[in-house]
Amino acid sequence: MTIIIQILGVAIGFGFLVFIHELGHFLAAKACKVKVLTFAFGFGPDLIKHTHNGTKYAIKAIPFGGFVSMAGDTAENATGADDEYLSLKWYKKVFISFTGPFSNYILAVFLFVFVFNIWGVTSISKTSLVGSVIKNKPAAQAGLVSGDRIKSIDGAEVNTWGEMMENLKNKADKQAIFVVERGTYTFDAILTVDKNPATGTGVIDIAPFIEKSKAGFFESAYLGIKAPLFQTFMTVKYLIVKLISLEKPDISGPIGIIQLMGDATKSGIADYLEFLAVISVALGMFNLFPIPMVDGGMIVLFVIEGIIRKQISTKVVQVYNTIGLIFVIGIFIFATYSDFLRLGIGKLFGK
Repeated sequence: MTIIIQILGVAIGFGFLVFIHELGHFLAAKACKVKVLTFAFGFGPDLIKHTHNGTKYAIKAIPFGGFVSMAGDTAENATGADDEYLSLKWYKKVFISFTGPFSNYILAVFLFVFVFNIWGVTSISKTSLVGSVIKNKPAAQAGLVSGDRIKSIDGAEVNTWGEMMENLKNKADKQAIFVVERGTYTFDAILTVDKNPATGTGVIDIAPFIEKSKAGFFESAYLGIKAPLFQTFMTVKYLIVKLISLEKPDISGPIGIIQLMGDATKSGIADYLEFLAVISVALGMFNLFPIPMVDGGMIVLFVIEGIIRKQISTKVVQVYNTIGLIFVIGIFIFATYSDFLRLGIGKLFGK
């Protein structure tokens, strides 16, 4: 029964996030008086369909996402009619492209505010308290349990989670002595630090202690708006630092996200909704990156159209999108490979 709930949670969650994204494109297209041929939730054969004012609305068999099909949205089917997508002014095409990712941000704000106001605000403890311990991993094998406080590592005092992570950073595959406080007594735990297969840094496979505090509506609204902006800023900053230093970023692919969403489904409705908010931000942010073929890449293309004051040729657009497709597939493969490594399946690839 739990597995079924997890599968439904993942399917509905992904489907809902992509549907909201496409709903943004749909509403913007309607506002710009573009003829929308199809607005669908899911993929595959139609389960329910209804046509109104020339638009087919459909719920399809596979509930993973959705799509909007507009008249003249590709060079091949464009005729130059006024109600076609490619016939619009450049700034209207930018607007339609932008509203998909923006809708994901709006959804994230709504979910964050709702969760914070109803269940409270969760935050990582500023102390070195242990939140949870992964079974059969170094910390668990050394006897650490949730609620323990790590006081020092190899004689170096540890007061915060950040200090602990910094201490362990270069100790992968090395033995370390932990001084641990449990209740009224203190003991030593000797363990061999594990290695994060994606980054090579030392880890002992524990999670930080999570604190929760109540928040009123106005505080929830403030934090609900702040959370997506902070997540975006920190992610972009992280990627820029990794790019400049030519280091491999630690990112989750579809397998990792599905696993985390499944875990969130088991944890309860609050964790599930908050995770959906986080993934909604990630989806919106990725689609705003200036990558050919995704929304951000199309925005760049249309802005260039506005600058040069003429439509870019079909051939250039095709090459542009092909490059984007290759890039997106490359990101997908890299992220999936990172998931395999993180899940311990790297042996299949000789790692």
